[in-house]
Amino acid sequence: MSEPTTRGSNVLDPADNHRRIPAAPAGPIAVEPFADQRSVDLPLADQRSVDRPVVDRPVVVAPTGDQPLADQPLADQPIVDEPFAAAPLVQAPADVPRELGHRTLDGTASLLGSIVGSLALTWLVYEGMLAFSGVVGFALSWWAVFVLLYALVSRMAHPWIEVQDRLISVVVTSGATLVGLALASTLIHVFVKGWPALHHLNFYTHDMSGVRPTAPLTEGGVSHAITGSALQVGIAVVISLPLGVGTAVYMTEVGGRLSQTVRTVVEAMTALPDILAGLFVYTVLIIALHWDRTGLTAALALVVTIIPIIARSAEVSLRVVPNGLREASLALGASQWQTVRRVVLPTARSGLATALILGVARIAGETAPLLIVSGASTYFNRNPISEPMNSLPLFIITAVRSGQPLFIARGYGAAALLLLIVLVLFAAARFFSRNRGGSR
Repeated sequence: MSEPTTRGSNVLDPADNHRRIPAAPAGPIAVEPFADQRSVDLPLADQRSVDRPVVDRPVVVAPTGDQPLADQPLADQPIVDEPFAAAPLVQAPADVPRELGHRTLDGTASLLGSIVGSLALTWLVYEGMLAFSGVVGFALSWWAVFVLLYALVSRMAHPWIEVQDRLISVVVTSGATLVGLALASTLIHVFVKGWPALHHLNFYTHDMSGVRPTAPLTEGGVSHAITGSALQVGIAVVISLPLGVGTAVYMTEVGGRLSQTVRTVVEAMTALPDILAGLFVYTVLIIALHWDRTGLTAALALVVTIIPIIARSAEVSLRVVPNGLREASLALGASQWQTVRRVVLPTARSGLATALILGVARIAGETAPLLIVSGASTYFNRNPISEPMNSLPLFIITAVRSGQPLFIARGYGAAALLLLIVLVLFAAARFFSRNRGGSR
């Protein structure tokens, strides 16, 4: 390749004789690098193009000559790179999270002020201006005025989202308080009415054989009803527990075309009226097969009631067991039955215990089936297949309907005892379910 030749102040291109390239300026050229780089603390994506770091590169300065800068060619003019001032760093306001579940002084003052103000306003309008009366109407009006006033007071100093939180908290707390008051009033009423009989020791150790309804509370007791309830519930648990757990295992572990049908039947039987269970046992066993009214027939009526409860609760507990445990057991060579017996059921043991306790608490207070298939008795009977057998629910309804004040007090005492048993069972169910949640 031939080199370009120079003629005067121009350079000839050998490829094109008619094209002339301007020659470089004759004077010396000084090259200066940037003294430093500029950078700011903003992210690169947020910087302007003038604020981004500038890489060191040579800068051509004007030649040292007498030719003015305006008369120089554009290619010969100096490249001036003036530094730009960095953009000021704007600090965004930090997000302050709102504390939930912590009541401030403002929130407490707003709540108490709304309660007092709504009470005064409701009393003035409800009792003074409108001349209404009634505790229930006054309570409902007070609650409605309180919610409205609390919303207005909160909106004066807080955004709408916090006002919504406060209103929802008031509604939820009001519902829980209403339920708690209903339960507390029931317990207090039953225990107060039954206390004259509860504080006598013979109430727990004697039966009512030979004792008249008008007899003093120092005579007689409910030991026969306590024993009858324990035997009937025990028989029902022995029969229904294998059937209920087996049904749950079939629905969750075996499956098949009938599993959905079985699940539908179980859910329907859960909402079945209890008196229908008593009518079923009465029609099949007592009328068709001529059985006597005994503790066994009462237990079978309870079986029909408790099986769907155990099956449904046990199914939920078995579904919680991770599938990885089943797959690991099958991968080690275990059969499906061994997997269910040694892996699935032990893992869901606490959930199955909770299902059983809930079922027992449900049938312990059942009265409708027992009115049909169980005969009332006043004496102690330990044989469930012979002679009528009394129970706590049947004793309660018989005593309360007697019309005798002392016998009614015995009925309330038995009701308080039954309530205590059911509360203990539900507390045990909560304990087992809490342990299950903490073990996972």
